[in-house]
Amino acid sequence: MENTQVPVRQKQLRVTSIRGMGQVISVTAALLVMTVIFGIINPSFFSSDNMTNLLRQVVPIMIIGMGQSFVLITGGIDLSIGSVAGMSCMISATLMTAAHMNPILACIITLIAACMVGLVNGLLVSKTKLPAFIATLGTMIIARGIAQLANGNLNTDGIPEAADGFKNLFYYGKTFGLYNPVWIGIILFAIFTIILSKTTTGRHTYAIGSNYEAAKLSGVNVVKAETKVYIFSAFLAGVVGLMLTAQSGMGTMNAGTSYELNAVAASVIGGVSTMGGQGLLIGTVIGSFIWGVLNNGLQFAGAPLALRNLVIGVVVIVSVLIDRVARSGNVDLKKWLKF
Repeated sequence: MENTQVPVRQKQLRVTSIRGMGQVISVTAALLVMTVIFGIINPSFFSSDNMTNLLRQVVPIMIIGMGQSFVLITGGIDLSIGSVAGMSCMISATLMTAAHMNPILACIITLIAACMVGLVNGLLVSKTKLPAFIATLGTMIIARGIAQLANGNLNTDGIPEAADGFKNLFYYGKTFGLYNPVWIGIILFAIFTIILSKTTTGRHTYAIGSNYEAAKLSGVNVVKAETKVYIFSAFLAGVVGLMLTAQSGMGTMNAGTSYELNAVAASVIGGVSTMGGQGLLIGTVIGSFIWGVLNNGLQFAGAPLALRNLVIGVVVIVSVLIDRVARSGNVDLKKWLKF
């Protein structure tokens, strides 16, 4: 029975990849068109300073979006990652200021703490069958509470000069002309793309999102596989938290606010299906750039923040609707227009 199911699963994965790549091509074309339009509206959009600023805005959303993509591909959602980023910001800064801890050790402890939240999320969803929305909503509140308690409900002092290497690594430093956060994003993208496309963990991630019961019957350890994706998501949120600490030079309790929503936006715009079983991390990267270009370009065009949020919200809804139509395999206008 197992042998007959393997080719079927492989065929499903190939179809998923093809559909995912088609979406990537579409959103890449959209990104190029938007970039040209904003450049025509305001040529300063293409200035080196603005391009650098755009990259630094996009990288944290790209990184946290990759973690969200893993979860969405399984058919779940992780609402806790913004708070995990904030928690990581406060823990790392508190360890380096109040505890005078070595920055390397502080980073390790911070990432372990973030992964623990992911472990809890994964076990709640996979073991207790708690809906991902509810489980991660709960841990979102808990993680934000930990961020507030870390330094006695106060933002931290500025991290010491001894942590300048930390600040350079995660935000201010450059290597080969590119800011280090960009290199971190590239390295993490390469690692997690290999995990998703070339490993058993990646195959199981797609299988769970495509058909949970079929994956379980075919021998996939769904508890282990689901738990892994939530740990990945929390780990990447922890990395973003370290970037936020380096950027501000201190711990701020509201760091990472709304990042979970931006991560969902980047993922679904890039073609990751909210129904599970479909999506590519390169799509999430392009989706992150669309989010960044819309924000940045509309700002250059003089659009207020409210209008920028409105436009991005419409783009997210349209992306999800396109996914639903594509997954249904047909477009019945009478059905859609019927109330």
